[in-house]
Amino acid sequence: METIVFFTEQSPRYGVISMDTERRFELIAAPPTEEIVTPEELRNLIETGVPLIAYDGFEPSGMAHIATGLLRTIKVNDMIEAGVHFKILVADWHAWINDKLGGDLDKIKAVGRYLIKAWEACGVPVDKIEIVWASDLVESSDYWEKVIRIAKNTTVARTNRCLQIMGRKETASQETAQLFYPMMQVADIFHLEVNIPQLGMDQRKANMLAREIGEKLGWWKPTAVHHHIMPGLQGPSRMDVPGHDIEFDAKMSKSKADSAIFIHDSPDEVTRKIKKAYCPAGEVEGNPILEIAKYIIFRNMDVLEIQRKPKFGGDIQFESYAELEEGFLNPKGPKGIHPLDLKIGVADALNQLLDPVREYFERHKELLDVFDR
Repeated sequence: METIVFFTEQSPRYGVISMDTERRFELIAAPPTEEIVTPEELRNLIETGVPLIAYDGFEPSGMAHIATGLLRTIKVNDMIEAGVHFKILVADWHAWINDKLGGDLDKIKAVGRYLIKAWEACGVPVDKIEIVWASDLVESSDYWEKVIRIAKNTTVARTNRCLQIMGRKETASQETAQLFYPMMQVADIFHLEVNIPQLGMDQRKANMLAREIGEKLGWWKPTAVHHHIMPGLQGPSRMDVPGHDIEFDAKMSKSKADSAIFIHDSPDEVTRKIKKAYCPAGEVEGNPILEIAKYIIFRNMDVLEIQRKPKFGGDIQFESYAELEEGFLNPKGPKGIHPLDLKIGVADALNQLLDPVREYFERHKELLDVFDR
């Protein structure tokens, strides 16, 4: 029986190990990491001194939002500090199979080049990571041999269940090519020699398949590290992910402009979107505004300042997410805050974080030309 731990701020530490190992583990496990399968395997990887190689893959399918840009930057930098060699896979062929951007592979590649610059603008040290294109991987016969070996050891029913990784329901496959997608995603892990696939919780089924296949074929059993999925601004729905209440169209989506905050949005647009976002008083679970504060703002800032009218106590500062949540749950307390005050404070802080990104793209306006084609 595998030990699976979902990480919260109250999660205990596991075992007594050296400070160096403990620090590396904590960096990998830090929010937005939400699950490690398994913590014991990760500790063993660290302690045995094997090279730690992680990856995440992205379909080039549209403009980058704050989850693609700012959240991804946080976790990449955690991994780099922990001594992990991080690879980002620009999954252009996967996007082609998934019929993104109308299945136009040339446009998909152009958006892939834009994404690399977007990560750089958001603070990913592109000189310290490895960027790989799926279109380069598919030129290798060894890669396709892995795809076939994986397919020969996976049932059609299991493959259909994995289609969620494409943002599709199990019954939504319309083309045979889509059945290749999970096989390719698993092959990516082994072809890139990854021992820590570090993907979102919505990609969990592919990583679980990789763990089974790796062991079955005598390769290796990757240690999966899954990060939190940012909900869309419209609020939570359901999706079949353990411990989560999100749906395919409930996470931040490039195809639904008001569900996401894009890294290029103007300050006024950021404020407008946040003001109309789901944020019911006293409700924490699935609250996108609180999640932006928890997973992005407090990972980048030591203090969140929220302005209040003098009759409500005046401006107030929060030095941790726990303190902020307490104020939100107790609006009549000494540090109580109203949803609108929270929204304005989060919008102001987020705009501070996005200012350098906007300045970068102001200097490189040509990078956005691909979206006008």
